[in-house]
Amino acid sequence: MTEKVYVIHENEEWTVHLFRRLEELEVPYEDWFTDRGSIDLTSVPPQGVFYNRMSASSHTRGHRFAPEMAEAKIAWLERHGRRVVNGSRALRLEVSKVNQYMALDAAGIRTPKTVAVSGKEQLLGAAEAFRCESFITKHNRAGKGLGVRLFHSIEALEEYVGGDEFDASVDGITLLQQYIQAPEPFITRCEFVGGKFVYAVRVDTSEGFELCPADACRLEDISCPADGVSETRPKFQVVEGFNDPIIAKYERFLAENGIEVAGIEFIQNAGGELFTYDVNTNTNYNADAEAANGTYGMLELAKYLNKLRQQDRAFV
Repeated sequence: MTEKVYVIHENEEWTVHLFRRLEELEVPYEDWFTDRGSIDLTSVPPQGVFYNRMSASSHTRGHRFAPEMAEAKIAWLERHGRRVVNGSRALRLEVSKVNQYMALDAAGIRTPKTVAVSGKEQLLGAAEAFRCESFITKHNRAGKGLGVRLFHSIEALEEYVGGDEFDASVDGITLLQQYIQAPEPFITRCEFVGGKFVYAVRVDTSEGFELCPADACRLEDISCPADGVSETRPKFQVVEGFNDPIIAKYERFLAENGIEVAGIEFIQNAGGELFTYDVNTNTNYNADAEAANGTYGMLELAKYLNKLRQQDRAFV
């Protein structure tokens, strides 16, 4: 029997491009849409390569327990020695920014000052750690920058916490985090396939913090008035010739944590200090940015999965 690539996910809009690339390469695959269902833990999984691209933001699409079900499937697969790309350790980091930051810190990668808070009423007391500086709130389990808000005072946070717009994290943990002021409204996202750097993309943050690069999440291009003339600049741009020492650190971090496919985001302050603040193990790619650069992350991913599939077949 021909071995397949099995894709574990909960969002069809995010897998359509991968499936198209697998079809172009004539790679047999199976869609393992994972939300509800069951697994017979006494059964034996099929042979093949299993790619986990479960998302921390699944609950925003009505799939509240999809990560938990994915974890059960991956535990079953790993018990039987199946080749899982972005296995249980990667999933653990995907659904918890606390776990991300602790792993980044262990790897010697700088992150913004962060306080994890359980309980709405505890937020104001914890915010005293940021009394003299601006800070943001974010969810421990989130995705796409959802739930991120900027505050310049504890009083502003108090108004938000006491109002109707307060947005609680699905896992009950809200993060208070140092606000890093960049000299220009941009962050950088570094993409990796097979644990190796593919390219970096610059993301315009001038319209807010929802930064998912996927086509399904894409905001319209931003119009920028310059000398009275309206100019359009893309929200996502691949950075030509990006070469920073952080790449080597990121690759070591990924290897140490069993992450093979990822997008890692960082921001730099006016002094050039670099802060890493998000690790996406369910990484997406922006079609327009890739077309302009001639580099295609999903194609590289499809090639990588096929290579692993062929290697797996050789040892069966």
